Amino acid sequence: MSTILVTGARLLGREVADLLVRDGRIAEVGRVTPARGVPTLDADGLVALPGLVDLHTHLREPGREDAETIESGSAAAAAGGFTAVFAMANTDPVTDTAEAAEHVLDLGRTCGVVDVVPVGAVTKGLQGEQLAELGLMARSRARVRVFSDDGRCVADGRIMRRALEYLRPFDGVVSQHAQDPRLADSSACCHEGEVSGRLGLPSWPGVAEEAIVARDVMLARHTGSRVHVAHVSSAGTVEVIRWAKAQGIAVTAEVAPHHLALTTDLLVGYDPVYKVNPPLRPGEDVEALRAGLVDGTLDAVATDHAPHARHDKEHAFPDAAFGMLGLETALAVVSEVLVRPGRLDWADVARVLSVAPARIGRLAGHGRPLAVGEPANLTLVDPDRVVTVDAAASRSRSRNNPWHGRTLTGAVHTTILRGRVTHSLDPAARSHRTEVAQ
Repeated sequence: MSTILVTGARLLGREVADLLVRDGRIAEVGRVTPARGVPTLDADGLVALPGLVDLHTHLREPGREDAETIESGSAAAAAGGFTAVFAMANTDPVTDTAEAAEHVLDLGRTCGVVDVVPVGAVTKGLQGEQLAELGLMARSRARVRVFSDDGRCVADGRIMRRALEYLRPFDGVVSQHAQDPRLADSSACCHEGEVSGRLGLPSWPGVAEEAIVARDVMLARHTGSRVHVAHVSSAGTVEVIRWAKAQGIAVTAEVAPHHLALTTDLLVGYDPVYKVNPPLRPGEDVEALRAGLVDGTLDAVATDHAPHARHDKEHAFPDAAFGMLGLETALAVVSEVLVRPGRLDWADVARVLSVAPARIGRLAGHGRPLAVGEPANLTLVDPDRVVTVDAAASRSRSRNNPWHGRTLTGAVHTTILRGRVTHSLDPAARSHRTEVAQ
């Protein structure tokens, strides 16, 4: 294993300290005198955070390697400061068996750039009718703890109750794509309101999300199990979650960067890059989401990174695939819309992009304090670096990037996974990465 000295970093944006990393762990914190021959990474002006963790990514492999592979998605994740990502189950074949989960785990380990954590399907084939192999996946080498039919709602309340009851002994959690199919069917693609009426697009009212979340938090209370709400998009959902937490119900929730920053008015040009599920909402919903993240009602930021090949995305708006890229820009978006205005500090960023996601996913070794003995999973951020997003420069295989051409402040400088530099803007650090990989 390697040794590397990170000098002059601002830990969580606060005190300045050096971090000596040895054998994949933090060996010293404070003023460290470099030993001869130890590679040094100058972090003057950089903020050190625990490695970022994404609860919600679509890596498309197996089945849609034309859009993304675990290798390309891992590279994008490392560039975005992530040291671990949870890979959603809507692959082909679906991750609904222990063997499928272990296959995803092994592909991620082969790449070795981030920890790829399989998410298991709640129901067989994502069909919402029969439970998948929940227990076998939980007991497998993959140790699956997060289960989701994401892209499809577990709409049958009886099936949802059984899943929650079954997963309780494993401390598992259902991550719910909250979309009542009777209130917003598969064709719904625009927030219900003036814009959807003017554009003639099938509407997706906020209540279609809120009704499922209200049902699920009551089921979580009834079963004593954990439920997680994926990609919260409406102000009403924030209210439901806030109420449920006040009752002591075991509910957690995430919000995607695009729902924190983009609004439904972007659809007026029918640009399919802005087609996402749940849809972009009006400004009042965006503000409620930001406030909910600031006050802790919403626990985490998760990208819902959803790459698509051009032949799936470049269609008339109603026919285009749902989804946006998010891994490489998530940190910068949070920095732009919440850190720069002073609503979050860098310790808060660590909470919502590392600590809480790791806790929700029961992922040991990530989201840990920057302290002696802890795994050296680190993200170094240049808080003042201004970046203009270029979709063509993405590590992803896909180009459905809603941030293209936008200027964001705050950029990932270096990502370190268990002492190994997996991404860096510093040529010396990149050289170190090559040495370690040999």
